[in-house]
Amino acid sequence: MDSLISTFHLDISLFIAQLVNFAIVFAVLYLFAFKPLVKIMTERSQKIDQSLKNADEVEKRLVSTAQEREEVIMTAKKQANLIIEEADKNGEKKRQELLVQAKEEIGQVINKERAKLVQEKADTLKEIKKEIAELVILTIEKLLDEKMTKAEDEKLIKKIIK
Repeated sequence: MDSLISTFHLDISLFIAQLVNFAIVFAVLYLFAFKPLVKIMTERSQKIDQSLKNADEVEKRLVSTAQEREEVIMTAKKQANLIIEEADKNGEKKRQELLVQAKEEIGQVINKERAKLVQEKADTLKEIKKEIAELVILTIEKLLDEKMTKAEDEKLIKKIIK
């Protein structure tokens, strides 16, 4: 070993001092640099792991929410279709009711007009009979050359009308 020391010109006391210096620097670096770096790296790894877990949960929620959204949309479409069908049925029912009501009103108008026509016909016939009676009276008066009394006149009119 002496030959090794003499070949490389090593000084044992200097070597030991350098070893002590190295140990001190290593301890300081370990305590003030390496340990905090390891701690930061560990925390960073944990945060990354947590973020990945959160991302997986968000992805699952996103898929679940998309499925729920599709279900809600399908339900809403079904409800909308039901509402539309019900509105169509109600509209058809209302249309039928309005048709029936319109037919009834038309029937009532026709009946009123028929009654009016019958009444006008009766009034016209009455007038015609009255005029014919007056013409008959005038004709009879001219034939008889005398005027009849009112009572006789009414009696004759009733007889002619029947």
